[in-house]
Amino acid sequence: MSADPKPEETMADAAPAPAPEARAEESQANSVPSGPIRPAPPPKPLGNQGKDFKAGDHVVYPTHGVGQVQGIEEVPVAGTTLKVIVITFEENRMTLKVPMAKAPSSGLRKLASPKVMDEAMATLRGKARIKRTMWSRRAQEYEQKINSGDPIAIAEVVRDLHRNAGQPDQSFSERQIYELALDRLAMEVAARDSTDKIKATVKLMEHLNKADKSADKGE
Repeated sequence: MSADPKPEETMADAAPAPAPEARAEESQANSVPSGPIRPAPPPKPLGNQGKDFKAGDHVVYPTHGVGQVQGIEEVPVAGTTLKVIVITFEENRMTLKVPMAKAPSSGLRKLASPKVMDEAMATLRGKARIKRTMWSRRAQEYEQKINSGDPIAIAEVVRDLHRNAGQPDQSFSERQIYELALDRLAMEVAARDSTDKIKATVKLMEHLNKADKSADKGE
């Protein structure tokens, strides 16, 4: 029996990579093009960034989601040594090394506070906001929100795409973006609640179902 492949190891840059371009899709009926897409904004400070990360901490890196700190290492770089935070992402089988000095600017943070997560749950229960623009443009905006690492922005993506989830007219890329956003949010809820991703997803779906019932009643 062959051994499992080793996790990928990556050194993080000062800031998260920009969201990849969304795959071009045919525009939906009555689509109205808007202005050019602006670059993704820098990670939104959530009040819990810092350098006091220690082994065992669950953390969030904007473009990869929830990971766990394995420890602090010193690595040789250009004739000197650099202190890095070693983070593993179990689902992706990846290890990321983030320079401690660049941790705040990279968007690396601890799990969101109860207040922020409550706001994210309230966002899920809110009314979906669908812009009448080309899907490729909206997809790029959704990916920027997901890669911001902000749970409230990610909740907006889940909320806006949930109503069409599983429908025959849902495109492949729309389903992918919806599932990625739902997965990212569920992973952080699971880490905060010390539960698994399945139970966290059920919790998110309960909030989304409340929004569905309100919409059906015309509230």
